[in-house]
Amino acid sequence: MQLRQSPLTATQPRSRRHALAHILACSLLASASVASQAAEWSTTNVQLLYGDGYELSDNSMAIMTLEHANGWKYGDNFFFVDISNPAADGTGYYGEFSPRLSLGRISGKDMSFGIVKDVLIAGTLEMGEDLNAQLLGVGFALNLPSFAFADLNLYYRTSHRDWLAEQTDGGAQVTIDWLLPFELGGQKIAFEGFADYAWGEKGGSSPKADNLITAPRLLIDVGNWVGAPGTLQVGVEYQIWRNKFGVKGVDEDVAQAMIKWTM
Repeated sequence: MQLRQSPLTATQPRSRRHALAHILACSLLASASVASQAAEWSTTNVQLLYGDGYELSDNSMAIMTLEHANGWKYGDNFFFVDISNPAADGTGYYGEFSPRLSLGRISGKDMSFGIVKDVLIAGTLEMGEDLNAQLLGVGFALNLPSFAFADLNLYYRTSHRDWLAEQTDGGAQVTIDWLLPFELGGQKIAFEGFADYAWGEKGGSSPKADNLITAPRLLIDVGNWVGAPGTLQVGVEYQIWRNKFGVKGVDEDVAQAMIKWTM
């Protein structure tokens, strides 16, 4: 049974460190809301995925994802929401909002070094039916040959309430994401994805195990076949999860058929 409780009604007190992280994350999210009205670039897509062999959920599942990213004068924003089983009973929802503020653009100074082209203040708000978490840290925009983009973010992470534990200690997370476009046999192909590794959330009624999720994708640009490159891609996303949801020993390997429509 999954228990639900608002962070506002939780009886366990937060430490000052948790409260400060929460305030800073909310401030970053507020600045992102203002920034979205002055975007220099933006992209939005809808994804449909289907796979078999999921753990701690339905064995077979369809997922619809709405994804949006934009950049503005002082940073960038990324948002997505997953809707699982959108046309069946037991529909579930999960989303993340990840704004970043560029220290280089704000200060007017060159923050580049090595393969790093900019340093950013990074935040993420995770929102699910049984999860509310805030992440705050530092991000690095990377300059890698042939990559359209590559990012590395290091976070301090707090989870206030979920189905696994009433309260956990603050932990940490490292996130990478990337997009590598290339051509093979005259076909436009994209290798993209992300990886999250979270650790240190050991307190509470059921301590979380360190966990890893990564979802690399290989997509062919079929829109290019009809003179509309970049609009429609098909391919596969391979989801790899170790200690899923922080449950020790629960591992998942799922190949998901994927269609991606960019508006």
